[in-house]
Amino acid sequence: MNKILLKNQDLPIRFLTVALRKSNGRSSLTGHITVRHRGGGHKRRYRLIDFFRSITEWPGYLTRIEYDPNRNSFIGLVIYGNGVLSYILHPQKLEVGQLIVSSLDDRLPIQMGNACQLQYIPIGTFVHNVQLKPFSYAKIARAAGAFVQVLKRSSEYTLLRLPSSEIRYISSKCTAVIGAISNPLFRFQFKRKAGQNRWLGKRPSVRGVAMNPIDHPHGGGQGKTSGGRPSVSPWAIQTKGYKTVKNYSKLIFKRRIK
Repeated sequence: MNKILLKNQDLPIRFLTVALRKSNGRSSLTGHITVRHRGGGHKRRYRLIDFFRSITEWPGYLTRIEYDPNRNSFIGLVIYGNGVLSYILHPQKLEVGQLIVSSLDDRLPIQMGNACQLQYIPIGTFVHNVQLKPFSYAKIARAAGAFVQVLKRSSEYTLLRLPSSEIRYISSKCTAVIGAISNPLFRFQFKRKAGQNRWLGKRPSVRGVAMNPIDHPHGGGQGKTSGGRPSVSPWAIQTKGYKTVKNYSKLIFKRRIK
């Protein structure tokens, strides 16, 4: 059955995708636009990624590398020894045909693509797809080219340097994947025409100083102006220079550099 599913190399595995419904920035309760500059975009299906690396003790091998329209990194299709197919975030330098293993003990070899708990990963190793809390979905270092470095370890916590340069403690029982995420050159890509943003569902944005006073606090004036006041949203809420995080975790050793 798996050979039939992998016959067409151009299409994703159907049962590993779900329909992606678009909200176009509108609230599900009132239907009003709550997030501006969204709408349109190409039709696509969401690929179900195994962020938890839930299949343990069964080795799997990477069968192919696919493009995912929902994220900036590549994804890999893995078939495990028990016949299960799964999508994972593709690590750098992991080639088609290589084996990967996920385990919860220290018997796992430290090599690219393997997943284990932080307490078994050597100091200085680069990892990605890190859990923030034990036995939960991974949330840290999932973007293209992202990685986290293991700095120090105690009996209960592991000190990590995050992609934002923030240094914080995370439980040593959290799972991480060895290596960095693929497609590190994504940050250097640029849009060649305005239509590429429309394919992504991004609608045009108009500057506030180009509007009338009734439409934006920066609007109006004789001739071109620079706003004449601190940058605010159309509803006069500050958009620069104030903190958005209210409660900082006690596990943060060093905050990120602005």
